[in-house]
Amino acid sequence: MSDEVQGFDNHADLAPGDEEEASIGSRLLGYVAGLGLAILLTATSFFVAGTDLVWQPSIPVAIIVLAIAQMGVHLVFFLHITTGADNTNNVLALAFGLLIVFLVIGGSLWIMANLNHNMMPMDQLMQMQR
Repeated sequence: MSDEVQGFDNHADLAPGDEEEASIGSRLLGYVAGLGLAILLTATSFFVAGTDLVWQPSIPVAIIVLAIAQMGVHLVFFLHITTGADNTNNVLALAFGLLIVFLVIGGSLWIMANLNHNMMPMDQLMQMQR
């Protein structure tokens, strides 16, 4: 039985430009669309940061949202990571990489936050040097 008869559609979740039978023109169009979106999101971030039209306390939130959207554009249009069955290893590798990054950043922040507490007081350090 074919995959489509069983209810599976192998081409349902492909990233732009990731089609197997696609011509070079359609692949190039996917990359150009991703580039256009990336440039638009970058320009919007600079606009939000440099204008007085946006409520000032909301600027960090807006930049974080635009950065997450930028990451999504790069993952889909350039790295071709989707939720398809053939991309399971890619998604797991990305998740593991993110876990490692968050552990390194979190551990570094935890160490720096507790560094003063674990250091010897300065007067005891000066007495040791005499």
